[in-house]
Amino acid sequence: MAHNPLVSIVVPAHNAEVTLARALDCLLDQEIVDWEAIIVDDASTDRTPAIIAGYVEHDARFRTLSSCAYSAAGARNTGISTAHGHWLMFLDADDWVDASFLAKMLATLKTAPDAVAAYCGSRRVMPDGELTPSSIATEVATQPFETFARRCAIRTHALLVDRATIVELGGFDVSLRTCEDWDLWQRLARLGKNWVMVDEPLAFYRISPNALSRNSTQMLADAEIVIARGFSPDPRVKHPASAHANGAIEANGGTASEALAWFALWNAASDCGSGSRSIDPQSLRALPAGRKWAREIAKVIVDGLLVGSLSVPAQLAAGWDRFGGSVTELILELGKVWDNPAAARRVHYSLEQMLLDVEDLAVPRRLARTLGIRVDARNPTTVELPQGIDQIYAYLMMDGRIEAVVQFGALGTVTRRHWIELIQNVVPPERLERRSDPDSHFGKLAQLAEEARELVRSSAEPAEPPAAPRRARVRHDKDRTSFWNGYFATEDPWNYGSSYEQEKYYRQLEILPAGPIGRALELACAEGHFTRQLAPRVGRLTATDISAIAVERARARCGDQPNIEFGVLDFSTDTLPGEMDLIFCSEVLYYLDDLAELRRIAKKFAEALAPGGSFISAHAFVLRDNVERTGFDWNTFGAQAISETLAATEGLVLEQSIQTELYRIDRFRRFSPDDVAAEPMIDHVPIRAPVGIGVARNIVWGGARALRRDVARSERRQRIPVLMYHSVADEGPAALTRFRLTPAAFASQMAWLRANGFHAVRSEQLEGSIANRHPFVGRPVLITFDDGFQDFADHAWPTLRANDLTAEVFLVTDLVGESALWDADSGPPTQLMDAATVRRLAAEGAFFGSHLATHRAIDGLSSSDLAAELLRSRMFIERWTGRPTTAFAAPFSVTDRRLGRLARECGYRIGFGGRHGPADLDCDPIDLPRIEIRGDRSLDDFIAIVEAVLEER
Repeated sequence: MAHNPLVSIVVPAHNAEVTLARALDCLLDQEIVDWEAIIVDDASTDRTPAIIAGYVEHDARFRTLSSCAYSAAGARNTGISTAHGHWLMFLDADDWVDASFLAKMLATLKTAPDAVAAYCGSRRVMPDGELTPSSIATEVATQPFETFARRCAIRTHALLVDRATIVELGGFDVSLRTCEDWDLWQRLARLGKNWVMVDEPLAFYRISPNALSRNSTQMLADAEIVIARGFSPDPRVKHPASAHANGAIEANGGTASEALAWFALWNAASDCGSGSRSIDPQSLRALPAGRKWAREIAKVIVDGLLVGSLSVPAQLAAGWDRFGGSVTELILELGKVWDNPAAARRVHYSLEQMLLDVEDLAVPRRLARTLGIRVDARNPTTVELPQGIDQIYAYLMMDGRIEAVVQFGALGTVTRRHWIELIQNVVPPERLERRSDPDSHFGKLAQLAEEARELVRSSAEPAEPPAAPRRARVRHDKDRTSFWNGYFATEDPWNYGSSYEQEKYYRQLEILPAGPIGRALELACAEGHFTRQLAPRVGRLTATDISAIAVERARARCGDQPNIEFGVLDFSTDTLPGEMDLIFCSEVLYYLDDLAELRRIAKKFAEALAPGGSFISAHAFVLRDNVERTGFDWNTFGAQAISETLAATEGLVLEQSIQTELYRIDRFRRFSPDDVAAEPMIDHVPIRAPVGIGVARNIVWGGARALRRDVARSERRQRIPVLMYHSVADEGPAALTRFRLTPAAFASQMAWLRANGFHAVRSEQLEGSIANRHPFVGRPVLITFDDGFQDFADHAWPTLRANDLTAEVFLVTDLVGESALWDADSGPPTQLMDAATVRRLAAEGAFFGSHLATHRAIDGLSSSDLAAELLRSRMFIERWTGRPTTAFAAPFSVTDRRLGRLARECGYRIGFGGRHGPADLDCDPIDLPRIEIRGDRSLDDFIAIVEAVLEER
């Protein structure tokens, strides 16, 4: 029987003598060798046939076909008709992929047996060999059809697709001269099947001056057809998913006219880059004109310019003289179509900033509205403003390096004095002054810093060394034995002696079958904690684990029990001992590769049982099985899928199940064909043991509305909520009700955040995103607490940990361990955490910043006192936590113009003052806003506040 390869690669080639060898060589470089390449010569008149013949002669995996389709779609269909592989790849003759492409794509597909396609990121290759940045459409993994209904989000050769499905769909539409790949991916996505993503740029796409993708008239005509199909039923797809049968849903991403307008915009920008104009501005009418869309529109223009001008981003500003006039005219026309010149101006400013963000400004760049220049920060000179320029984008240079970037509006000449004042606001003065005498500003500051260090050194509080980092478990994805030995490198990795685990052991013993049990097999016995309890209940016990480290510990723990035989065994690959009366396999089946492997191993379990023997499995419920019920937020299948798979295994019948909110324990019996199965006994029991924090932090109680890993793949946003809390307590002065939440109310808020896919970040992470202008991934939230009350440790911190969240607490360092004297007028002052509590919480994962030293309002402090408080509070917190302290929050949210600069000089990078609202990428990190969470508001109010931030991407 002929061998069918795993992957068939179809390569259409028409007059491709210049590029074909590079494309075929990338296949020979693949780490995976189980493929065939079908090269379809589409009526070539150059040396293409001879090049193909050379590859066919030297490697039997290459085959060749002839075609007269004169189109990539027709040639690809010819190749599909003779392909034998399970998966299909379409590689154009001028493109190539990374050597790891097949290996990584196939490995990802293996993790998702239900997937119909895998896709990866890509990079464009310009004629000069320069590469554009990587791009990948993360939304395809979560909403493939809604995405492809509106745009072609993936390069033709950046995916592997199921061949049988492509054949069933009829292949490529040869009536389309362009967009034929988009049309096919749209039909494929309409089936509603899973698409998986490899988040790496493994595909390389060559941009050519003669490419069809630069024919904007044809592209727009074909795109209109494809988009119209996406928003209506498609009779070519015989079995669409019910959700997609009638086409895309406008609420999920915009209308068909909007989709076409975005595509028209890209083509119009491409035309500008190539020096032509063929797009009617009226085709852009459906584009949204709102403020939040200006940057997105500018991004699309930049992307079109790249292709049209055959440039990479860093070359665009230099090419402004060639296409800047056309782009400016396009944006002005857009303003006329909208009847909103201001909206067009926002687009223009955003576009020019994007071009200059990637330009080194080695020479000045004059765009339509913005002048990009370098300025010597230590010796700036006057800059005359060219006609039409009203904005300056400048790199402030020191010692040949960029010290800071400034962008500001300018009405006329920018004088040397103007530059000096501006530079002093953004460059740390110590960088500008190479040395300071003792009586200078920095000399005095150094003296205050030394006084603060001496105070910390002389403090009665002992220094706290940095907390030892938790040992990371090294994953060995290709070596299961090494993986488990890594887990057992630390003894008792799962806290087997906890009340929670012991109660689970009790339940497993409770479900044992009645009567004597002769031979028993325990799979994944780990360190023998349960083994020791099981052994007295059976005649002979064989206890096994894949890890020799674990087996030796189990042997030592159970050395006084003579009926136990220990052994190292990988139940996935090794032969199981047979004729067992009982097999135990608990808390390990999650770690199998996929459900296909579970089904295979379940058959092994059944075959290893003696007739009438029992198989007992204990596993936790996982959200991936059912997101609507309580479960663990693990990226694997769980108890529900495991139980269903075992129940579907021939010869196994469920007899009894003990089910709690968090896990289920099932006993299956091996039945003979003549046995009659009775209805299983299902017992629902409560969990009475306390759930430790190591377990609780992975649980989402009541189910999830969104999973962190899903939103991390699909959501990017420009702003995040920074929540400001003070006290969490049931009682306190009535006058301070606004600043105090009950523990129950706080717990409800944190549970809502967890169930809706939020993850907590630190202020340093927020600052890093702002500095690098990196959009926030998923749904981040920064949770802050002012003052450092003891009730944070008593009530808030346990709740945060239980929801896998953390917080940043701003401490009043002179009063640590005392009480909040500043609130004495409102009632009895609240107790503050002491240094020992701060150290303990820091070791557990809490973070701390400065609320200054005395909680006095900043505007009432002298500059010397303000600097002293900033310095000593930072140094004390660093002593207690063993970590650098870079953030402060102003007491009473009161700031003045001295604070930001002085705080930077005292070692801070992040500050929270009196501004209210979400933080975004345009914020000044030393003056960040927060959202006060009041104690006199409801959970619904809290949800509305956070969702308002969430809605703005």
